[in-house]
Amino acid sequence: GGIVLLWLFERLPAALALLFGLVVGSFLNVCIYRIPLGISVAKGRSFCPACGEKIAWYDNVPLLSFFVLRGRCRRCGDRISPRYPAVEAANALLWLLCYLSHGYSAKTLLLCLALSALLVAAMIDRDTGIIPDRISVFLAALACCSLFAPGFPSPLARLGGALCVSVPMLLAALLWEGFGGGDIKLCAAFGLLAGWRLSLLAILFASVSGAAWAVFLLLRRGAGRKTAFPFGPFLAAGMGLSLLWGEELVGWYLSLFLL
Repeated sequence: GGIVLLWLFERLPAALALLFGLVVGSFLNVCIYRIPLGISVAKGRSFCPACGEKIAWYDNVPLLSFFVLRGRCRRCGDRISPRYPAVEAANALLWLLCYLSHGYSAKTLLLCLALSALLVAAMIDRDTGIIPDRISVFLAALACCSLFAPGFPSPLARLGGALCVSVPMLLAALLWEGFGGGDIKLCAAFGLLAGWRLSLLAILFASVSGAAWAVFLLLRRGAGRKTAFPFGPFLAAGMGLSLLWGEELVGWYLSLFLL
């Protein structure tokens, strides 16, 4: 019995990270839906977009309610998008990976919140082509909080992170209209949190994956060279990968030159 309790205790933080990630993921769905519409995310219960009926608490349990209701509203029977449980599961997985990568600490909590904000940014940009300013402001607020937590870059590295990607993107936007203002602000806020090394790594990930997707659109879907697609999801994915495993990847890369 003691061995079983010890086994459970050792895995309790990971289980809590997964559970809290699911709960926060449910709130992220509210943000993704309401923020582009200008609806407050802090007031009012969740409601069905089709019939407007308020959703009872027992129909709003992350992941479980979707399968119990078989993906349909209890009142009107309208189909519930599978994206809702997908966002909840994705956020839970991100929180779990963050805990497994960084352990139990204040840094982990701040990074988990940052990953959730990036997930919201990616989904809203995919839907609307816009990254709301409040997401960048939230990341900047996390950067300010991280000044009091160990394990984050120095203030000088943060300043470099805020400028090293956002300034070139701003110049590119002024010359070629390649990036939107939301992308630039997101990069600046992320740099304040993660520093210049992870900022550069994030934009590298985003550029490579975004270019690969553009080639896919050209070859498989008949898109033209001027076809626009949101860069935010690739940017958010690159930032997320950098927060989870960026330091290890940078260390591995630098070690190649030290052999």
